[in-house]
Amino acid sequence: MARENFNDLQSFLVVARSRSFTRAAAQLGVSPSALSHSIRGLEERLGIRLLTRTTRSVAPTEAGERLLRSVGPRFEEVEQELAALNALRQKPAGTIRITSGEHAAVTILWPKLAKVLAKYPDIKVEINMEGGLVDIAAQRFDAGVRLGEQVSKDMVSVRIGPDLRFAVVGTKSYLTTHGVPKTPQELVGHSCINLRLPTHGGLWAWEFERNRREMKVRVDGQVILNNIFQVRDAALEGLGLAYIPEDLARAHLSKGQLVWVLEEWSPPWSGYRLYYPSRRQSSPAFALILEALRYRGDR
Repeated sequence: MARENFNDLQSFLVVARSRSFTRAAAQLGVSPSALSHSIRGLEERLGIRLLTRTTRSVAPTEAGERLLRSVGPRFEEVEQELAALNALRQKPAGTIRITSGEHAAVTILWPKLAKVLAKYPDIKVEINMEGGLVDIAAQRFDAGVRLGEQVSKDMVSVRIGPDLRFAVVGTKSYLTTHGVPKTPQELVGHSCINLRLPTHGGLWAWEFERNRREMKVRVDGQVILNNIFQVRDAALEGLGLAYIPEDLARAHLSKGQLVWVLEEWSPPWSGYRLYYPSRRQSSPAFALILEALRYRGDR
């Protein structure tokens, strides 16, 4: 097979998995138009259409699905063998791609990774903070970060952070004007600052538990945001009640800028975990990142 066919097959696999020319082009470091031309050339040489293209989506055809299933694992084997050869190098090197929400990335990943990257200049780390529950294998991430309860059982997970609590907070002026909710159900009568989830575009339901009684409340309000830090800032402006990680509110609670309500309904949650496929062959760079992120209590 000609060399260009191997390159075009690799391009096809990335597009078929990501279902997007734009995302695939960013991953491959080429322009979307060049990538489209490459795929079109492969289809012409094979004499069969591999992708169905519309103005809004890209999906493999039946032939494309067959090629993805048969060729994809073989390319992964080649990549794993190349990674194994790279492991023979004395210095850990390579790019580690991690998907994470902004809260975990800012409060856990970056503080720990900054120290490692300063010592190992041959390691590159890409952190994607779209925050959605993505298929890390399909999107070609090395690992992802989620709260413990959200990690799939077919993944290896490593705890990277302490337990955390979510707090319903608001300013004194807001609570003076609108009253203090005594139960989660009373939140439906308040102006609440919603968080838009990236995965399906829905609004995050606020979760509570007390005496083993679990409850989810769909709230409403004037403001909808897609960043947890902006949600906190909106609460500080007195625009309503917010449901945010306790650590984001702690300094403002101590200064009296925010008040925590329904605290007895806020039990600790299992903290963030780094997860990755169990079949993954760890490179020295990945192993180093994993150990740097591993949670070791208060040490």
